Amino acid sequence: MVKSKRTNLPFRSDYTRSFIKAWERYNKAGRRDMNETAAIMAMVLSGNPLPAQYNDHALTGNMQGFRELHIGGDYLLVYKLESEKHLIVFTDLGTHAELFE
Repeated sequence: MVKSKRTNLPFRSDYTRSFIKAWERYNKAGRRDMNETAAIMAMVLSGNPLPAQYNDHALTGNMQGFRELHIGGDYLLVYKLESEKHLIVFTDLGTHAELFE
């Protein structure tokens, strides 16, 4: 099998203030492996499909236009894909209870 040497540029990233606060809160608490979170963010930025285990899906209702993936259990990453700008904005990080209630 011949492997292609071509690929797309990775997406650029940006972060909302709420994402930065959540990152700092989780990082300080030491409850989650933030290296794993960063690795999954890099996978999102690559533009390649994510493995099914992360359950990456579009949100609806008030969150239409955003996507969510499950990093592990009830630990979620919310982001917005802006294809025309080749940009991914990471918007929040946390559990369902923290993010949606």
